[in-house]
Amino acid sequence: MSGRSTAPEKRPGFFRQLRTLYTFTQKSFRWLPWLLAGIFVLSIGAGVAVGFLIPPVAWWSIVLWSITGVMLGILISLTTMTRLSTKAMYRQIDGMPGASGHVLSTSLGRNWTANETPVGVNPKTQDAVYRVVGRGGVVIVAEGARGRLTRLVNDERSKVQRVASGVPVTVIYVGHGDGDVTIAKLAPTIQALPMKIDRSTQSAVIKRVESVSQSLASLPIPKGIDPTKARAPRPR
Repeated sequence: MSGRSTAPEKRPGFFRQLRTLYTFTQKSFRWLPWLLAGIFVLSIGAGVAVGFLIPPVAWWSIVLWSITGVMLGILISLTTMTRLSTKAMYRQIDGMPGASGHVLSTSLGRNWTANETPVGVNPKTQDAVYRVVGRGGVVIVAEGARGRLTRLVNDERSKVQRVASGVPVTVIYVGHGDGDVTIAKLAPTIQALPMKIDRSTQSAVIKRVESVSQSLASLPIPKGIDPTKARAPRPR
C-alpha cells in the first residue's frame, strides 16, 4: 500500500528565483538586458583602470582588480534589478482591487501593523478601506472611488475614535486624483508620518480596534513576485 509522500515541498533555487525575477522585470522594462550589460562593462572597465592606476602595475594586480569589477557589477546589477522589479510590481497591480492590502502587508516593516484583508468593503463596487496601526497612530487607507468611500471611511474613523480616543487618525486615498497617493508611494507616505504614540499605546490600540472589527471576506490579492523578499547576494 503506497503512502502519500510527507517530504516538504522544495523551494525554488536561487538561480531559478533570479531567472523568474529577471523575466518578470523585463516585461515592464524591455531595455533591462542593455542596462545590465552596461553595468557589467563599466564595472569591469573600472576594475581594469584601477589596476593600471594603482602601483605596482602588474598582470596579477590587473586581474585581481578585474575580478573585483566583476563582483561589483554582479552586486550592482542585482540591486538595480530588485529595485526595477519593485516598480514593475507597482505598475502591474496599480488600480487592481486588493492592491493596497498587498502593499500594506508586505512593505511597511515592523513599526506598522496591517493586514491584506480590508476592514470595510463594498461587495458591489469592491471599494475598500484598510487599517494600519503604528507609531504614527491609526491610518485608514481608502481604495476605490473617493465619492463612494465616504461612508466606509467615516464608519472606520468612528470605530477607531470610539475605542482609541485621542489617538491621531490619518486618512489616505489611493489613486491618481488630486490629493490621492499612488500605490507606489503608499508605503513611503505611511512610513514618513511623525511618531505620535509609544509602543505600549500602539499595542493597546491594536487590541482595541481588532476587538471591534468584524470578519470580512478578502478581496482578490494580486499575485506575482514580491520584490521585497528578493535579496541581492553579497559577493564572496
